[in-house]
This record gives sequence, structure tokens and C-alpha cells, in this order.
Amino acid sequence: CADRGQDDPESEDEVYEVVDLTEYARRHQWWSRVFGNNSGPIAEKYSVATQIMMGGVTGWCAGYVFQRVGKIAATAIGGGFLLLQIANHSGYVQVDWKKVEKDVNKAKKHLKKKANKAAPEINTFIEEATDFIKRNIVLSSGFVGGFFLGLAS
Repeated sequence: CADRGQDDPESEDEVYEVVDLTEYARRHQWWSRVFGNNSGPIAEKYSVATQIMMGGVTGWCAGYVFQRVGKIAATAIGGGFLLLQIANHSGYVQVDWKKVEKDVNKAKKHLKKKANKAAPEINTFIEEATDFIKRNIVLSSGFVGGFFLGLAS
């Protein structure tokens, strides 16, 4: 075995480099590889006025869309329920309300089971969202203000 060289994986003279993963992660963050070294929290890149404006505009747009979609959904659900009641009282349809109640209770139990299984993923999402809000508090507060203005318009 005297002809074993350094290229041989079983060689006893091989030297391994020890990598400190925490230090490596600090120096090589995933967003730096994707977006470059100037990426990171928004607070590091834009002025306070720009952050408030960006948050306000995006918040207003989201609030406006939320308001419009909410009105359409409420109108559709309420109108459908109203038509169902009119048809029921006019004798066009017969609704078995006991069966409806039973099915709704069964669906509630099923949703409760699913919600308990999804709790860890939801908690992780909430923690990530809270961390984002803490790092970008000016942008987030502008978004909330804009969202309420969008709901009101």
C-alpha cells in the first residue's frame, strides 16, 4: 500500500477543513447570493419618507381591493341566501334545516381537526411575519395606514 497517493480517499494523510456553519451562514446569506450584497431589510436601503410612501401606496391598493372583493362576496352570499329564503317560503324548494344543521356541525368538526394539524405551519408563518414587521417597522406602519385608507375609499 505504499503507492497510495493524496487522491486516494482512504489515504491517512488527508487534511480536512472544519467549517463553522454559523459563521458561514452570517457571511453567505441566501438573499446575498440571489439579490447581491446590497440586499437586506428595507430600512437599510431607503429613507424613512420613501418607506412610508411605499408602504402607504401598497397598503392603499391592498385595502381598496380587499374592500371591493369583500363587497362582491358579501353581496353574492347575502343575495343567494335571500333568494333561497324567498324560494323556501314561496314553496319552490323544501329545505331540510335539520340536515343542514347536521352537515354544518360535521364540517365544523372536520375544520377543527384540520386546523389543529396546520397549527405548526401557521405559527412558523406568524413568527416570520412578525420578524419582517419588526425589521421593517416604518414600511409596515405605512402599509397599515394605507390599508385602512383603501378600505375607507
